Amino acid sequence: MPQFQFTDQTNFYRGKVRDVYTIGDDTLVMVASNRISAFDVILPKPIPYKGQVLNQVAAHMLKATEDLCPNWLTTTPAPNVSVGKKCVPFKIEMVVRGNLTGHAWRTYASGKRILCGVNLPEGMKENDFFPTPIITPSTKAEEGHDEDISEDEIIAKNLATLEDWNILKKYALALFTRGKELAAARGLILVDTKYEFGKIGEEIILMDEIHTPDSSRYFYADGFEDRQSKGERQKQLSKEFVREWLIEHNFMGKEGQIVPEMSEEWIDTISKRYIELYEAVTGKKFAPENWSEEQTFEAIKKALK
Repeated sequence: MPQFQFTDQTNFYRGKVRDVYTIGDDTLVMVASNRISAFDVILPKPIPYKGQVLNQVAAHMLKATEDLCPNWLTTTPAPNVSVGKKCVPFKIEMVVRGNLTGHAWRTYASGKRILCGVNLPEGMKENDFFPTPIITPSTKAEEGHDEDISEDEIIAKNLATLEDWNILKKYALALFTRGKELAAARGLILVDTKYEFGKIGEEIILMDEIHTPDSSRYFYADGFEDRQSKGERQKQLSKEFVREWLIEHNFMGKEGQIVPEMSEEWIDTISKRYIELYEAVTGKKFAPENWSEEQTFEAIKKALK
């Protein structure tokens, strides 16, 4: 059931992390919850302040990139709430990778040298930089796992026209370049990320969140080369540490696997890591806000007037 009910509400959708309310034909209210997902599974316990961190990092980054392409955001009336324009989404995620990490590394380590139609160079180590950032798109699954897809398949399946695809690529690479610049200024490396786009009429619009710990991976720049040369793990800020913990406890979202027990201490650790990322990425001190549902509801209603 929806948490709220608004005047002129026409739809409600509960995602893995966000509750999305459609108001009329043209407005979205996106409430970032404290739910956390990994391997496309919502984990059983919420993470304090995670919704606020995601919402405020996304708002900060959308503001910092609005000169590169139009985006959906209008206002953030509450700590974990964004209100903006409703778009018709492309059913693809634009995944941009600067380094051989995560899913790309797992693919590479299995011996494959093509990912989403992109040729991967020989002789790379985990976390090495690609010669130039690559785009490895995935389909947006309604349920279950997103799947890798190539540029040719996107055009063949009419998920985007060639003209739109070229704009999506241009926007995604420009956003990633800006994201890397913003990260570098904070002593970080933006390793990989994903962008989602939609259309309003014929205009392509950047949607959802960008450059957050849920959609992106960051390494600390200090000591990166030294750790690479020694084959050591990189010090990172992202949700990957949660995935690694799950893998260590034999969970990768596969059938028959059981989510391991999350202790209060572990939940507190995850919360602190999210707050650490907020402060590292934005350069601002995190100010935890504990709004009641009623306060949040009233703030959203006011923003919708």
